[in-house]
Amino acid sequence: MSGRILLADDDRAIREALTRALSLEGYDVVQVNDGAQALAAVENDQPDAAILDVMMPNVDGLTVCRVLRAERNRLPVLMLTARTETPDRVAGLDAGADDYLPKPFDLDELLARLRALLRRARPEDTAATDGPLQVTDLRIDPTARRVWRGSREVELSKTEFDLLELLVRNQGIVLEHSTIYDRIWGYDFGPDSKNLAVYISYLRRKLEGHGDSKLIHTVRGVGYTVRPS
Repeated sequence: MSGRILLADDDRAIREALTRALSLEGYDVVQVNDGAQALAAVENDQPDAAILDVMMPNVDGLTVCRVLRAERNRLPVLMLTARTETPDRVAGLDAGADDYLPKPFDLDELLARLRALLRRARPEDTAATDGPLQVTDLRIDPTARRVWRGSREVELSKTEFDLLELLVRNQGIVLEHSTIYDRIWGYDFGPDSKNLAVYISYLRRKLEGHGDSKLIHTVRGVGYTVRPS
């Protein structure tokens, strides 16, 4: 898979190591060392995806992501963070990131997540053009990639939307963790990964955090399903 990747990290060693690795995978890499340069590169270089470090001088990665989303720019963003606590990861998702990866990270995992982001962003891999999906008062328009709970529209990142659409298309069926990882990320990160659990909790906050009925159910030791309460 090829494409132009924006890499923003103020750690020179990480930046140069990742640039070499991405170049060997066939990517054209634009590397910068702070958020202000990253925003300029988005406009000037038109990348296909961005890898942003959270902690950068002047303008940090979270701010870059917020600015992009405020401008309705849907550039796929993979956030790198040295902070491993759930609230810190959620902050990245709140800012509009599509995925996150804690430091230190495994290179193969980073490449797998990047491939998944690019795959979902390509026109041939966008949502099917069939009609809207619905479970009780949850409605999904796959073509427009919009979601409503009742009359309230819910803003979702690419990864959140893809995860919710997968669950709703299989409503009533329990999808195993490995199946979801394979379908959404294209890579099974193993039983110790908390990535899926974080995205499920974030979807629940957005979909069920306003007094709405529960839709996403956990089947312990197996996976998740969407069904009316």
